[in-house]
Amino acid sequence: MSQATAIAFAGTKEQEQELQKAIVLNKDRKGALMPVIQEAQRIYGYMPEEVQKMVADGMGVSLSEVYGVVTFYSQFSLTPKGKYKIVICMGTACYVVGAGDVLSKFEQELGIKDGECTEDMKFSLDSARCVGACGLAPVLSVNEDVHAKVDVDMVAGIVAQYADME
Repeated sequence: MSQATAIAFAGTKEQEQELQKAIVLNKDRKGALMPVIQEAQRIYGYMPEEVQKMVADGMGVSLSEVYGVVTFYSQFSLTPKGKYKIVICMGTACYVVGAGDVLSKFEQELGIKDGECTEDMKFSLDSARCVGACGLAPVLSVNEDVHAKVDVDMVAGIVAQYADME
């Protein structure tokens, strides 16, 4: 079982109230399902089944319709993300200069696989098709910070940089 699936949903009443407010504000607007799902993702950080059910019930649509939107668009996640979201570009330019090795090193360093989150919710690791920064290859981001020309020898230092932050 992956780390991501082992983490139980832990939504709060405050989060649920915030989501219900967004639903009420948008329920009668045509085409409002996407903005409500975007707001739910912002509130919870990901879209577990429990949140999808709240959206479906509140918007008067089927759970399968919500799930279809959530799984179609890459901006949504079915698994929780860490405080530090590491995204490694695996586009052609990055891949040919070692992004696959960098991803493997992060998996080894963090003890998780691509698409997972550490048990302490500190780090999540995801690959991306292309981030449009080919001149920086291989490139990755940690939240809003961009790291360019990353090689496997830099991975432990990048992890340590964020592990020490609070």
